[in-house]
Amino acid sequence: MAFRDKVLQLLEEGLQERPSLFLVDLNISDSYKITVTLDGDNGVNLQDCIDISRAIDNNLDREEQDFSLEVASAGVSTPLKMVRQYKKNIGRTLKVKTATETIEAVLEQVSDESIVLSWTTREPKKIGKGKETVQKTLTLPYSEIKEAIVTIIFN
Repeated sequence: MAFRDKVLQLLEEGLQERPSLFLVDLNISDSYKITVTLDGDNGVNLQDCIDISRAIDNNLDREEQDFSLEVASAGVSTPLKMVRQYKKNIGRTLKVKTATETIEAVLEQVSDESIVLSWTTREPKKIGKGKETVQKTLTLPYSEIKEAIVTIIFN
């Protein structure tokens, strides 16, 4: 079995014991540095990272292949990659980049094909002078999203 396949198998076994956690990214460099990025429906705590690290580290033989291992949670500034990540952030503000624009809006809905964003903006009145506040909604397919990051708002 190839090294990557063995790591992936051990990772999947570790995640089966914690169904609220899921893999965001697995990277194995040419020098066998294993980097695992996790996320969870209720977040990821330090113990989760330790347990997943042990599930991998304790079942690989360093005599067979020397490696380094890093298990971490997806950080606040990490772009969303999976539908499951979007679902857990419904109601939060996202900064979404497409090929043509950047939109900062509240994530209202998530489906397997797209997301729905809503925001308010000031636009010129249709009749008369001045501006009015307009509520906007946009359904955006994942294929059009270049990057989506949760925006932290301090009140």
